[in-house]
Amino acid sequence: MTTLASVPPAARVTGPPARFRDLLAAEWIKTRSLRSTPWTLALTVLFVLGSAAVATLSDHVAASGPADFLPFDAYPQAGSWTLMLVAGSAGALSVVSEYSSGLIRTTTVAVPARGSVVLAKAAVVAALWTAVGVAVSTGSFLVSQAIQYGRHAGVPLTHPGVFRALVASALLAPVCALVGLGLGVLLRHAAAAMVVYVFTLLMLPTMFSESTRWSADLKHGMVSAAWRRLVENWEPDPGSLAYSATVSGSWIVYALWPLVTVALAVLVVRRRDV
Repeated sequence: MTTLASVPPAARVTGPPARFRDLLAAEWIKTRSLRSTPWTLALTVLFVLGSAAVATLSDHVAASGPADFLPFDAYPQAGSWTLMLVAGSAGALSVVSEYSSGLIRTTTVAVPARGSVVLAKAAVVAALWTAVGVAVSTGSFLVSQAIQYGRHAGVPLTHPGVFRALVASALLAPVCALVGLGLGVLLRHAAAAMVVYVFTLLMLPTMFSESTRWSADLKHGMVSAAWRRLVENWEPDPGSLAYSATVSGSWIVYALWPLVTVALAVLVVRRRDV
């Protein structure tokens, strides 16, 4: 019998650690290299703008003079729900697709700092969907007001409540995309992430009313309810029996959902195996 001589271990090839901007560049390359990305974004923008046009054309406004801003003409439920669904799905798939293909193993070998990888993904997703949100929000307002001006009922950008509605609708896309990304990291399964996302962000708020305090508090803590309050141009009626959400509380909800889900994702990905 012959014995194998001991082979000295190969010298480890080391290099400088990946900088965060390198991670951002890598994640951006992954995103834009997908053929479905431009088609998904383009179809989403067209559908949301089309829903704003249809909603405005369907609404009969008196043509005697400028009317109060009607946010659900510019931002109807069909368009907002579509934006939430697509943004959440894209955010989840940006992570889940790597788990299903096994690419995440290569990523974590190249960059052991898994938390930094998640943060880089979150930054790219947030930037991309913020741009989409700005385009959709501004475009929907312009489309609806172009129709309303033909009826002599349009409002300018300086009209009370318009700017807040623009900002809230623009931020709806990145907020939902980051929530989807966080769920994708936590669940690592596309179907499970989307079921949890749709139930939590879209279906659950409809189960609560504003007639009782505890139910109203739960409803106002949801993203869709916060968006609705931010785009509506009204002040709570002191004599109403309903518990109305506040504008400041709705902005806090907007901030907490993506921050909490991404923070949980970073914490979990650091503690578990790929």
